Amino acid sequence: MAKRDYYDILEIPRNATEAEIKRAYRRLAKKLHPDQNKGDKDAEKRFKETQEAYSVLSDKEKRERYDRLGHAGMDARFNPGGQSYTWTSGPGAEKIDLGDLADMFNFGGSRGNTGGGGSIFDQIFGGGGRTRTAPSGTVPRDIEYPVSLRFEDAIRGTKLDLELSTAGQGTQRISVHIPPGVGDGQKIRVRGQGQPGRGHRPAGDLYVVCKIQPHAYFERKGDDIYLTVPITIREASLGAKVDLPTINGKRTVTIPPGTPSGTKLRLTGQGVSDPKEKKQGDQYAIIKIVPPKKPSAKQRELLEALGDLDDGSPRDGLWS
Repeated sequence: MAKRDYYDILEIPRNATEAEIKRAYRRLAKKLHPDQNKGDKDAEKRFKETQEAYSVLSDKEKRERYDRLGHAGMDARFNPGGQSYTWTSGPGAEKIDLGDLADMFNFGGSRGNTGGGGSIFDQIFGGGGRTRTAPSGTVPRDIEYPVSLRFEDAIRGTKLDLELSTAGQGTQRISVHIPPGVGDGQKIRVRGQGQPGRGHRPAGDLYVVCKIQPHAYFERKGDDIYLTVPITIREASLGAKVDLPTINGKRTVTIPPGTPSGTKLRLTGQGVSDPKEKKQGDQYAIIKIVPPKKPSAKQRELLEALGDLDDGSPRDGLWS
């Protein structure tokens, strides 16, 4: 079966901006997330397609290659003669040759910038490890290994099982602990797990480079988490109690009467944990008043009556 076009998957035009790509991904990820569609295999399939499409179109180099060559441009065989990388879903599973993905790894800085392409395979095949075969050499080198992390795993921390296959050294399976609160682009150092040198020279180090997937509705800024909360005119005027999601579960928040749009309500201690500084960030609920798009006749009548009772305008004296 032919693969769907990445732009069609994200429901965006081919000239979409980076911001438009991100907005489309967040909208679809929220709609198709497995937690919202338990047991729906079609939604699960589309969610994985969305993850794959975003991982390509959000990367400038990959997007340019995809625009020129289509899905064939994602085939590693377009760069023959490179190093061999493989991904496996577990012990005894058939290995899938990914060919030359040197843009994903940086051996001692000699292969250019690293990227986050590994997320495609994590999302499609599940929680297995990936196997990489590195070239043998005389000089020990550090290795950068990019991984794609869910927003929640980056916040809470997780453990990754990786398989490293080095020429002449065999395959080694290692577990890497990702600490809570890891940031996008942060590198986790694993001593002695890089490219070994010949003889008795010690091996270089492995650097696990974390790329954090955007969340459907949370946004992280430092150790704080932001959430846009739509409310009605009535809720803003008279006040209300609203159940909000946090990274630790639902919390009930009181909206004070007369709350204007743009108000930030603080949920203390509901942000990102920083083990080094031994502190906890906060969550901020950003209030957004949403009026009815097409008010009914009764709503219009009541709103006009309310306007007649207004004591002046909120703009009075504002610009004088």
